[in-house]
Amino acid sequence: MFANLINLNGVMTIQEDILINTIKKKVLKGNIDNISRTQCYERFYFQYPDIQWALLAAFVSRNAGWNMCDLKGHTLSDLLTPSYSKQLFLTYERSNWLIFQDAYPQLLLYHYSTIFNKPWFHLLSIFNVSKFMEKEWNYYWENRDKQRLLYALIINEQNVIQKPVIEKDIFKRRIFHSLPYKMNDLMHYSIVLFPTLSGELYGASVEKFQKLDERIELGKKLAAILFHENVFDDFIQFAKRTVHTGSRYDYEQYFQENIIRKTPFLRIAFPIIQQTKSNEELWDVNRKVKEKWFGPPKLEKLEPITKWYKKKQKEIEIFISIKNWFLLNE
Repeated sequence: MFANLINLNGVMTIQEDILINTIKKKVLKGNIDNISRTQCYERFYFQYPDIQWALLAAFVSRNAGWNMCDLKGHTLSDLLTPSYSKQLFLTYERSNWLIFQDAYPQLLLYHYSTIFNKPWFHLLSIFNVSKFMEKEWNYYWENRDKQRLLYALIINEQNVIQKPVIEKDIFKRRIFHSLPYKMNDLMHYSIVLFPTLSGELYGASVEKFQKLDERIELGKKLAAILFHENVFDDFIQFAKRTVHTGSRYDYEQYFQENIIRKTPFLRIAFPIIQQTKSNEELWDVNRKVKEKWFGPPKLEKLEPITKWYKKKQKEIEIFISIKNWFLLNE
């Protein structure tokens, strides 16, 4: 597939040039929307199960899709203004687009490294990936420490979105400092879910999303749940059997009680958003890696959160009913 021509003066070889262009095309095709991103992550994981981050990214991407579709569902559409819902969708989309744009070239370079049986991670800089991850991929290639790589990718992805999304003035003003967002954070209504075919849900709530350390800790905690030996096979069966449409009905259909679809399919609800890479400098230029980021997460006992989730959904419905009652009686 690739010509093996080497320029002794240090200029990029034809082999490298073709490889780079091939990866750029695959990234462009995969980063269309939440559905395509989720599919790419899942396909990669099932080809390379030692790269655990890919499965974690797939499930988190499913959650992002459900949160996006909720904005056009029967519940939140009554609670949030159209302009706020649009801005929140763009926040989800921007974050996930940036992460995929950074992470998928890494996964593909690993793919081609295995094909040619030699590391290609020196090319990560071409895709504006941090030196931190170039070092970590080379370490993994030599040592096969899959947990360290998992944590490194969690650390990297959360740093990638810190400045262009979390600290971006427009997102801070319109989303992170808004009353709906603060109420959502306070009441723990946002949660990353790992569903099963039996209808049981596992996961962890998202708290203090703006804080980098908290998001990294959450990522490690989610990974510990996802790969827990008692439930891992259940999550895998869900992923293999359930096509990701973006609707919460993807997992609510497995509940014991009859659930009607309350949120639409993502590709019906939202248009494709054309995005461009930000000009932010690499995050590791001015931010040091904390030793604690590689430490194990603080975990509680592994238990399903199905009842908790259903209770929270009821609370939201009651809140909306009260709001509508006051509107009707003004």
